[in-house]
Amino acid sequence: MPTSSPTPRSPARRAIVLMVGASACFATNDALVKFVSQSLPSGQVILLRSLIAAALILLVARHTGATRQLGLARGPRVLWRSVADAFGTSMYLLSLFHLPLANATAINLAAPVFMTVLAVLLLGERASAARWSAVGLGFAGVLAVVQPTGDGFNAWALLCVTGTLLHAVRDLLTRRIDPAVPSLVIALSSAVALGLFGGAMLLWQGWRPVAWWHLALLAAAASLLTSAYLLLIGSLRLAEISLTAPFRYSSLLFAVLLGYGVWGHVPNAWAWAGIALLVGSGLYMVYSERGRSAAAQALTQPPE
Repeated sequence: MPTSSPTPRSPARRAIVLMVGASACFATNDALVKFVSQSLPSGQVILLRSLIAAALILLVARHTGATRQLGLARGPRVLWRSVADAFGTSMYLLSLFHLPLANATAINLAAPVFMTVLAVLLLGERASAARWSAVGLGFAGVLAVVQPTGDGFNAWALLCVTGTLLHAVRDLLTRRIDPAVPSLVIALSSAVALGLFGGAMLLWQGWRPVAWWHLALLAAAASLLTSAYLLLIGSLRLAEISLTAPFRYSSLLFAVLLGYGVWGHVPNAWAWAGIALLVGSGLYMVYSERGRSAAAQALTQPPE
């Protein structure tokens, strides 16, 4: 009996599945570290998870032969990217420990909005009126989630916004790193930088005794974080970003479910409206970027 060959769309389907899996891993990782932060200082949680993540990344790098290129982590662009990531991730995690999981996740998904503004201001890129409208809707979505005049507003929400801004800076810096630098090297550099930041926080927070279940949950979180990065890389290598990026917003669904299941958190009406605006503006930016890439490719192709 002849076997049917894979359809041309099968790589796209696998890429979507990998992206959804990465989003689930990211959200579950956040839920685990948020839960552990209820009994350990934030700096200690950040340090321990970073150490475990770095060890796991080293194991994967050794298995794939990337250890021979670890010296590339000393490159200025990789180092600056790691600094931005360490500060941004630390701010995000600190806010996550004090905000509902869904709210922190929604704010963090505003990174594409900040990236558009930074690309125009710092890189000289141009944005259409429609794209600026999407940026405006994205900022309105952030305000609706943060709720500056509501009971849900506090300094932690502002810290989460600042961390998201730094994540946008990190992503812009990532675009300027030589593609020859392996993703594992970049991830290891970020894990080490974040661990150093968490260790510095312990200077004034102090160290608390660590129970076995603390280590078990943080090891699970680090494993999920490492898996998320690998799934994300695999997804981006199988299909175009314009296809897979919308499915990153599935992390909101996982965050809402986990937040309700563990802490009983349910976003209010304003937060739901903000989430809708953020997702809508993000999807528009993805598809407008796809249109720009297609137009640029058409201009570069010689006429038949």
